[in-house]
Amino acid sequence: MLLDQAQTLRKLMISDDSPRARIVAVTSGKGGVGKTNIAVNLAIKLTELGQRVILLDADLGTANADVLCNLTPGGNLAHVVAGRKTLQDAIVQAPGGFGLIPGASGLARMAALGEYERSHLIHQIQNLETKADIILVDTGAGVGPNVLGFALGADQLLVVTTPEPTAVTDAYAAIKTIQRQRQDVDVHVLVNMVQSAEEARQVFGRIEAVCQKFLNLNIQFAGHVNADVSVGHAVRRRRPFVLENPTCPASVAVGRLARQLNRQASEAKGGVLERASSWWGG
Repeated sequence: MLLDQAQTLRKLMISDDSPRARIVAVTSGKGGVGKTNIAVNLAIKLTELGQRVILLDADLGTANADVLCNLTPGGNLAHVVAGRKTLQDAIVQAPGGFGLIPGASGLARMAALGEYERSHLIHQIQNLETKADIILVDTGAGVGPNVLGFALGADQLLVVTTPEPTAVTDAYAAIKTIQRQRQDVDVHVLVNMVQSAEEARQVFGRIEAVCQKFLNLNIQFAGHVNADVSVGHAVRRRRPFVLENPTCPASVAVGRLARQLNRQASEAKGGVLERASSWWGG
């Protein structure tokens, strides 16, 4: 039944030539690499460039984008999954002007959604595709079913890693797992918390080499974000660092990434259901 519904909706979407948001899944192989902080600050810089941006905090079970923005929302993703709100209803205005759909933190059920609940969220994202220019989806870390579902539905995968060997290894594992289910995945790697551009290039080079050798996959370098004390200061103040210190090295780096994504934010091909077809086995 679910597969039949997905196929029907995909056919309708193929015939719909209205502009659709570019969906970028921000993910990582392991936690603690700054993925959510990157997603929040990237949303602000994209908004500054004139894009209509929605950030979906889909780090199910341990979401904290609202905390970084010093928000106490009345609704979140748990209400959407329960059918009490739509994603549109759950959007709150975040610092910097982007729309944030807060996630749910501390709920074990959210971290282990069933197939029907995951598909319901994908349908909800499809309803937002004409209401934004870019939808950023902050996924959980790792390669669980929830992460895979959102990654398979995205136009682009932004994999965040750090120079730590475990982070690099897990970033490759995430790319490999996703690419097995979607051969045409568009992977961009961002190296966070680096000491220099040279270090970032070396880290990316290691991931690129194994992707080419074992996956026959060409990945793109999304750049780097410097290790910056201003980031930690901003987190403690619960304020995005691009607003707290717009000229710090990390803010400059995220601005550079935003300009790169802005150039790619042309009309998306197909819709989220079409791109996620392999998730349903279609």
